[in-house]
Parts: sequence; structure tokens; C-alpha cells
Amino acid sequence: MPIDILIAEDEPSIMESLDFILRRAGWSIEAVTDGAAALEQARRLQPRMVVLDVMLPKASGFDVLKQLRADAATRDMPVLILTAKGQQQDRRVAEDLGASGFVTKPYSNAEVVEAVRRLLG
Repeated sequence: MPIDILIAEDEPSIMESLDFILRRAGWSIEAVTDGAAALEQARRLQPRMVVLDVMLPKASGFDVLKQLRADAATRDMPVLILTAKGQQQDRRVAEDLGASGFVTKPYSNAEVVEAVRRLLG
């Protein structure tokens, strides 16, 4: 079965929350806890989109995004950046690297579901 959303989040409580709200909204989920695994699973599973934390072990979300955009197989995959680093500079870096959307923690469940819905069409 194809995966709708790959979540890359290293904080267990946030991961559980995202998994719950996105499954409840009807999407299939795969989850990883570091940047290296996010890159590997995005390439292997070809999910419909990636929800990507910026602060991840092994490779930052920005590094993962840069590599996804450099690879023809994942270049057009929607990527929603989800981060506690909500400063304008971080948003600008995410946009410059090709992020499809940006949500700042703490977020509302409705905000995340709406952002995902918008990116998945």
C-alpha cells in the first residue's frame, strides 16, 4: 500500500500527536526519527509528501530538504517544514531550499491537517 505521508520527527510526543491526527484525517503514515532515515525512506517509499522537522539527529531537516530537491526522483515531492524555529530567517531558508509549506510549533492540529490537505490537493 502506498504511503501518503512520511513524518520525520525526533520528539516522541510530537510524533505520536502527528501520527494520530494525520491517520484520523484518513492518511497512511510512515514515521522516522532522524534525517538520514528520512532521506532514505523518502527515496525508497516515494510517499505523497514529507512532514519534516528541522532539528533532527544525523542530518537536519534543511539538509534533507536540500538533498530531496537535488534528486530527480524526489524533486517534486511536497515537503512541509514543521519547526519550533519560527524566525523569519528559518522560514526564508526553508523557502530558498524549496519547502512547499511551513508550520511553526506549537501548532494546532487543524493547522497541520489543513497544511497537509493543501499540499496533497
